[in-house]
Amino acid sequence: MSRISQSYPVTKVTFDDGVEGDYTVDTRGDMVSVEEPLELRVNGTTITTTMRTPGNDLELVHGFLHAEGHIVEAGQIDNARYCGGATGPNGENTYNLIEAELSRDVLPLSLDSIRLTTTTSACGVCGSTSIDSIMDKRRHPLTPVRLDPRVIVSLPEKLRAQQKQFRRTGGIHAAGAFTLDGEPIVVREDVGRHNAADKVIGHLLMNDMLPAEDVILVMSSRASFELVQKAVMAGIPALVAVSAASSLAVDLARETGMSLTGFTRENRFNLYSGELAEKAAAEQSSEAASRS
Repeated sequence: MSRISQSYPVTKVTFDDGVEGDYTVDTRGDMVSVEEPLELRVNGTTITTTMRTPGNDLELVHGFLHAEGHIVEAGQIDNARYCGGATGPNGENTYNLIEAELSRDVLPLSLDSIRLTTTTSACGVCGSTSIDSIMDKRRHPLTPVRLDPRVIVSLPEKLRAQQKQFRRTGGIHAAGAFTLDGEPIVVREDVGRHNAADKVIGHLLMNDMLPAEDVILVMSSRASFELVQKAVMAGIPALVAVSAASSLAVDLARETGMSLTGFTRENRFNLYSGELAEKAAAEQSSEAASRS
């Protein structure tokens, strides 16, 4: 069985001519995205358990620890490995527990940084994290970028083109790092949108690409406060989401100078924070003047 997707027998009901008409029933196999817990221990202490899609777990760990402000560079993790003692009913390794050892120059984790409750695939920061605390923790002040609208509207389809598991299951999020010209750097998928973002940022961290000053983070989901937080901590100056942005996400983006778009489609998007490239802004002003 794949650890990323699993087939289940399902009964598919299809109405032929609206809900008032006849319907057909068909039983077939359907691919479903796998969701399993990942426990993270740091220096022997469990700091969180997240529900994720298995795969690229070490990137997830690096991205998570960076987003939480525990590490600045990949070299501050001396060792990260799956625990051999995490076994299933048949004695096999579940690969659902990672032990990480931080270098001596890293400050000990405080009790406030330990999440003893499970982080679900729908939500990462399930609590009240203030904008002020993010501003205090960030190490990479953002350099604002002006967005080219033609690049922005092309990004959701470019992200979708690399969502292999989404094509199989239809039930998994994706995050991608793209250049300002719209070229893909890395794309990762996970049932949790925050996990997908952690995997992408972890990849950048492990390849010495942070702060990511010339990168756009593209999400197949809505833009939440937590996703903006992760981008801010990584020095990413722009976030593009295919769905809505929350009020706190907009507030944090504006406070930090991040460009933020939502409802991004092939022919439109909402710009919540930031500015358009000069040519696009000039064209916009010209069109507005012609209508007045």
